[in-house]
Amino acid sequence: MNKKNPSHEKKDINKVEEPITDYNVEKNTVQEEELHPVLVKLLEKSIKNHKEGNVISHEEALRRIKERYPFLK
Repeated sequence: MNKKNPSHEKKDINKVEEPITDYNVEKNTVQEEELHPVLVKLLEKSIKNHKEGNVISHEEALRRIKERYPFLK
């Protein structure tokens, strides 16, 4: 009465393996694309503001949103 159940024989169904396909991607390779000049300026301004500490906390942003839009409770 000790029959093997075929559904229990394969227990490695959820085994994670590396993909077979080689994507030719290196860790430090950056694919450059042209960004719109306005986007570049906005990104530079944002980075500058962040470095200078001209930012607000997440909690402060939520408080301001709730004051402006009380129906979003």
